[in-house]
Amino acid sequence: MKWILLLLLTSSPLLNLFANEPDSAYIFAYSTGKQDNKAGLHFAWSRDQKTWHAIGPEFAFVKSDYGVWGAEKRMFSPVLTFGADGYWHALWSVNDQDPTFAYAKSPDLVRWIPQEYPILHHRDNCTEVEIQGDGTGKQYILSWIGNHTGSEKFFSTSTTDFKHYTPVKKADEGIRINQRTQANIANRTETGTIHKVSWKLIEGLIKHVQVSKYRNAQHAELMRDDPTRFRDLHQLEANITVQANESKAISDKLIGIFFEDINYAADGGIYAELVQNRGFEYQPTDRKNDPNWHSKTAWKTTNSDVSFAIETASPIHENNKHYAVLTVNKVGAGLQNEGFDGISLKANAKYDFSVFAKTIDGKDGRLKIRLLDEHGTIYGETTTGALTENWKKHEAVLVSKGDVSNGRLEIIPQAEGKIALDMVSLFPQETFNGRKNGLRRDLAQVLADIKPRFVRFPGGCVAHGQGIENIYHWKNTIGPLEARKPQRNLWGYHQSMGLGYYEYFQFCADIGAAPMPIVAAGVPCQNSEKCDHPIGGQQGGIPLEDMGAYIQDILDLIEWANGDPKTNKWAKMRADAGHPEPFNLKYIGVGNEDLISEVFIERFQMIFDAIKEKYPDIVVIGTSGPWSEGSDYERGWEVATELGVPMIDEHYYQTPGWYIHNQDFYDRYDRSKAKVYVGEYAAHLPNRATNMETALTEALHLINIERNADVVSMTSYAPLLAKEKRTQWSPDLIYFNNDEIKPTVGYYVQKLFGVHAGNEYFANHIELNHTDEAVRKRVACSVVKDEESGDIIIRLANLLPVGVSSKVTLDGLLTETAKATKMVLSGQPDADKAQPATAEITVEKDWAYEIPPYSFSVIRVSNPK
Repeated sequence: MKWILLLLLTSSPLLNLFANEPDSAYIFAYSTGKQDNKAGLHFAWSRDQKTWHAIGPEFAFVKSDYGVWGAEKRMFSPVLTFGADGYWHALWSVNDQDPTFAYAKSPDLVRWIPQEYPILHHRDNCTEVEIQGDGTGKQYILSWIGNHTGSEKFFSTSTTDFKHYTPVKKADEGIRINQRTQANIANRTETGTIHKVSWKLIEGLIKHVQVSKYRNAQHAELMRDDPTRFRDLHQLEANITVQANESKAISDKLIGIFFEDINYAADGGIYAELVQNRGFEYQPTDRKNDPNWHSKTAWKTTNSDVSFAIETASPIHENNKHYAVLTVNKVGAGLQNEGFDGISLKANAKYDFSVFAKTIDGKDGRLKIRLLDEHGTIYGETTTGALTENWKKHEAVLVSKGDVSNGRLEIIPQAEGKIALDMVSLFPQETFNGRKNGLRRDLAQVLADIKPRFVRFPGGCVAHGQGIENIYHWKNTIGPLEARKPQRNLWGYHQSMGLGYYEYFQFCADIGAAPMPIVAAGVPCQNSEKCDHPIGGQQGGIPLEDMGAYIQDILDLIEWANGDPKTNKWAKMRADAGHPEPFNLKYIGVGNEDLISEVFIERFQMIFDAIKEKYPDIVVIGTSGPWSEGSDYERGWEVATELGVPMIDEHYYQTPGWYIHNQDFYDRYDRSKAKVYVGEYAAHLPNRATNMETALTEALHLINIERNADVVSMTSYAPLLAKEKRTQWSPDLIYFNNDEIKPTVGYYVQKLFGVHAGNEYFANHIELNHTDEAVRKRVACSVVKDEESGDIIIRLANLLPVGVSSKVTLDGLLTETAKATKMVLSGQPDADKAQPATAEITVEKDWAYEIPPYSFSVIRVSNPK
C-alpha cells in the first residue's frame, strides 16, 4: 500500500512543485449549512480572491463535537485567525440557545487540538462569534451577538490562552469588525473568512484530502466485491515457516469481555430478576419524559375490584421512594406484573418470591402469589405470612408445573382494605453458580465459555453518564437491594442496580477473571444533553470543590475490593455481603472515550495522582477518545505519556476494509510508552450485520494484535449482549431473548482466541505464490504457546474466495508426529449462522494443511515434542 500511496501523492498534477507556483495564496474558511449544519469546516483556495477552488470539495477538516448525537454536533459561522503562537484558532457557534461557543486550534489546519466549550456565566446565546488581536499578540478579544431573549445584544470577553476568559461584559456594536465576507464557491455564495497563507499550507490541505480519499476507498472494500476483485484468482500455495528461535513473551490477559448495560443487558437480561419495575421506580425522565414510562409500567390490576396508586410518604428506604398502594374492595382481585417481554418459566423449576409489604388500615391479610401463563392458567401458587402495620419482607418459593414463555406474576391480597407493596421479586433458584441475587445461568455461562481473562464493567457510556448527575456511583449499587439507588440509564431505560458492584466482582471471581471497574474521570459523556446545566457535553465537569469527595469515593472502591474487613468499613461491607476474602482488584479504568479537553485533563490528573500515591500497585487505565486517530486520540496519548499512565484504553469501530489495510497498526507503537487496552472494537458493515465477513476481519485483527501482544495487553469486543426487540446498538456479540441464547459468528472467534490462548509468541513468515498485495493481505498466521499446558496453538486466517494449499514448517517446535485438535470456522461472507467444526488430526514438523476459502482455523497441538 505504501508505494501505491507514494505514487499517488507524487504523480498528482495538483501536488507537483512547479517553478511557477506562487509562494502564497488565499484560503477561504467556511461551513455550508448542509447536513443540518453538521458538515464541518471547509476550505477553498484562490490566487486572486476572485476565482475559488474548493478543496475536497466540501471536505470536513474539523467537525463540531458539541452536544448530543443526532440533534446537535452542529457548526455555525466559523471564524479563523492565525496567532503569534503559531496556531490557527477557530471559533464557531454551536446552536442558537446555549451560552457558549466552540474553540479548537491547529498548527496546519489538518491536525486539530481537542475542542473546548467555555462556560461564560452569562444568560444569552453566542452567535456570530468574532475574534481579533489586541495589537500586542498576547491577547485575543472575542465578541458575539446574543439574541436569545429576542433583541440583539453585543457581548465580549478576552483571553490569552483560550483556557481562561475575563468576565463577559456587554459591549457596543462598535466592537464588531465584520470579520466574515462572501465568496462564490462552486456557483454557490458562501460566508467565511479569508486568509493569506503559504502555498505549502494549501498543498498540505490538498494532500490530506487525497490521502483521506485513498484510505477511505480502501476501508470501503467489502467481500461482496470479491468475485470481481479476485475473478482471475485460483488455488494458492503458501510456505509458512514458524521461527522457533524468534519468540517473545506476550500478555496472558489478551481476551476479555466488556459488559455494559445497553440493549437491556442487565435488567431483563443477565440479571436474573424476572419482575420488571419491581421497585415502582420507573420515571418518565428515564426515557426523555415519555409519559407512558412511569411507576406503574409493567403492572396492571386484574379487575375493577382493586385500585392501584403510587405513594412516597413512608418508603422502605429513602433511595427507593415509590411504592404501590392497593385498595381492595373484594377479595380475588389482584396486581399482575408482565415481566420483561413476559416471564419465562421452566417445568419443575423453583422460584424465590419476595416482597416488602404492610397493611395500611390495620387488617392482617395474607398475599396469594401465582405464576400464570398469558391466558391466565395457573402454573404455580403459594401464600405469604400475615401482613403487619410495618414494612416487612415476606418470602416464599413457587414451583412451575410446566414451561411458559410469556408468563405473569400475580399478587392477590386475601383481605379487603389498603396494603402497600414494594420491591416485588421473582428469582429463579438456578442462577449461575447458584448465587443469590445472581445471574441468568445460560447467559452467564456463554460468557464464561469464552474464558475471559478480565471483565470490564459497568460501561462504557453508562459509567460516565448522561450529565454530571447521571455519573455512575459504585456506592449506590452495593448493600441491601432496597437501599440501592436506581437511576436513569442513558441508553433510554432504567437501572435498578440489582446488578451492582458486588455482583460484578463476584462474577469475576466465579469465572477466574480479573475485575476492571470503570469510573468517570470527573466528567460526563461529551455527548450529554444540558440536563439543567448551562451547557451540554462535559458540562464543565464535576466542580473542582467537589472533586475531593469524588476522588475519595474511588479510593474507597479500592478499599472495598481489596481491604481488610477488620480495619476498613468498606471492606467490612464486602465481607458482610458474603466475600471476606479480597477481590484482588488490580486494574481500574478512569474515563471512557472522553473528549480530551482541559476540563477532562485537569480532573483525570487529580484522580490518577491520588490513586498512584496511595495505591501504586493499581494499574490505572487512561483513555484516548472514541477513535483510532484524530485530536482526542493524539492528545490522549500525549497526556498519558506526560503523566506516565501505564495503560491506555483505545476504542474504534471500523469497516472490514480498515482491518485488512491496517494490519501494521500496532507494529509501529513505541514499546517504551503505555501498554494498550483495546476496550471496544468491532467490524461494522454498512448494514451493521454480523456474519462471516465481520468475524473473519475481527479474527485477522486479533492475529495482528497477538503479534503485538507485548504492547497490547488486553482486548474486548463491544457491545457484548443485546436482547432481541430491545436493541439500541448493532452489531453485538450475543443476542438473546427470554428463552434462547444466540451467539453470533463473531462470538466463536472470541471463544477460539479465549479458550486457546498463549503467553509466548513465535514469529512466522508466509511465502505466497502470488505478488498481488490485495491477495497477500488476506492470508495471515499466528503461532503461540501455552506454557501451562505446553500446547502450541496455530491460527490461520484466509479471507479469500479460494483455498490455500499450505506447508507449515514447525522446525524447533516439533520433532515428531503429535496429536492436535483442528477447529475451523468457515462459510460464505454473508453466512450468519456458522459455527466451528472440530476434528482430531496429527501434525508433523513439515505439515501440509489446506486452508479453506473464507475461513479461520485454530489447530491446537497437544504438548508437542
